Amino acid sequence: MSTTANLSAKSGRATGSAASRRLRADDHIPAVLYGHGMTPVSISVARRDLRVALSGPAGQNTILTLDVDGTSYNAIVKELQRHPVKRNVSHVDFVQIDLSEEIVMSVPVHLTGSAKAVLSAGGLVDPAVDTIDVRTTPANVPNEILIDITDMTPDTVIRLGDIELPAGVVALGEPDMAVVTVLMSRASLESEDAPAAAAPAAEGDETAPSASEG
Repeated sequence: MSTTANLSAKSGRATGSAASRRLRADDHIPAVLYGHGMTPVSISVARRDLRVALSGPAGQNTILTLDVDGTSYNAIVKELQRHPVKRNVSHVDFVQIDLSEEIVMSVPVHLTGSAKAVLSAGGLVDPAVDTIDVRTTPANVPNEILIDITDMTPDTVIRLGDIELPAGVVALGEPDMAVVTVLMSRASLESEDAPAAAAPAAEGDETAPSASEG
C-alpha cells in the first residue's frame, strides 16, 4: 500500500520562465499546490528532497505531508513534468487530498512468473498496458499490481476483469480490456501453417505421374 513521506516547500516564488530557470539552476523545482477548493499556491521544492520523498516503494504514488512555510497539507503528486531532452523534473503539480476520501491513481503493472508454454511455442508475453487506474482511499492505493503469467498459453489473454485487487480497490475501465496478451513470432506461425499447406501437395503426389511414366 502507499507509503508516506515528509516534504518541505517554500511559497512566494516568482512566476515566469526566467524565474523558473533561476530556481532550477539553484537545484530547486517550481511547483504548484491546489485541490479541495483552495486557491492554488505557487511553491518550490528542493530537487534532492523531492527525490528522497518519492524514493520509497510507492514511488510517485507516495502520500506526502507537504509542509509549506509551517502549514502541513496531505498531498500527492498529480503530475511530474520533465525536460524533453534531459528528462529531469522541471515542474510538479501537487494535489491536496482528504485521507478519508477516495481518489483515482495510476498503479504500475508488473508481471511475475514464467509462461513456459508460450516460450516453448515461440511466443512472447506482451503487457498491453503499463499502468491501471484504480479508485480507493489514499492509504489503500497499491504500490504495484502483480500479474502471474505462469499459466499463460499462446491463446491466453488476461483481461482487466481477471485481475484480483485488494479489498476496497476498484479498477477503472472495461472488464474485457486486454491487460496482458501473447505475441507469436512469424516463424512459429509459419511452422504451424506448414503441415496444413503440405497436405494437399502430398495428396497430389499420389496421383501425379512420375517423370519416367511420362
